[in-house]
Amino acid sequence: DLEKIRVEEIMIPRNEVDGIDLENGEEAINRQLQDSPYTLMPVFDGGIDNIVGMLHLRNVMRPLAHGNLNKQQIRNLCDPPYFIPEGTSLNTQLINFQRNRRRVGVVVDEYGDLLGLITLSDLLEEIVGEFTTDPSDSAPDIQPQDDGSYLIAGNANVKELVHSLHWNLPLDGPRTINGLITEYLEAIPEPGTSLLLEGYQVEILQTHGNAVKLVRFFPQKRKSAGIA
Repeated sequence: DLEKIRVEEIMIPRNEVDGIDLENGEEAINRQLQDSPYTLMPVFDGGIDNIVGMLHLRNVMRPLAHGNLNKQQIRNLCDPPYFIPEGTSLNTQLINFQRNRRRVGVVVDEYGDLLGLITLSDLLEEIVGEFTTDPSDSAPDIQPQDDGSYLIAGNANVKELVHSLHWNLPLDGPRTINGLITEYLEAIPEPGTSLLLEGYQVEILQTHGNAVKLVRFFPQKRKSAGIA
């Protein structure tokens, strides 16, 4: 039911948003533009909370071919940011995307702080049901192992795991496994840490910076919860 799903449930969270920061040097910015796999990127000035706009990379390819772009040129090529209030339903946002002729929106909370980005593609994938219920056909974020466990990427979507593997994980909290684990522990765990998360045994395999990157999940639930 698209009226019950909120934009923050399927958005790209702020810690995963890849964008251009105008505080960086022009040479680094131009190199990032040339190497980017995206067609649309957010542009910031001094951090993600100070968003300048959205840059269509097709608009910079020709100028880039004739030399580096300066920061003012990049500003001039940006479309104004399109803000979406936290709590907006997918049904409402689909209508708003069509009405405003936009493909990407910036999700903000009641204080105006950026929470993440949502794209029209993300929304359409949710509508058509991108995720399968067969774990063997699941995304690379979910890798079944011979011992019955699963290797799960830290950025794997909790909702996807619930739908694909029928696990009993909360859907009213963090969007990703990394978020679920760090909220539960109130810390970034070290590799090798084991815990019981909602009754499931979880082993932390890889971390990087302030995020969990890879875990091993054992689908057989246990009665007690704790950390080892």
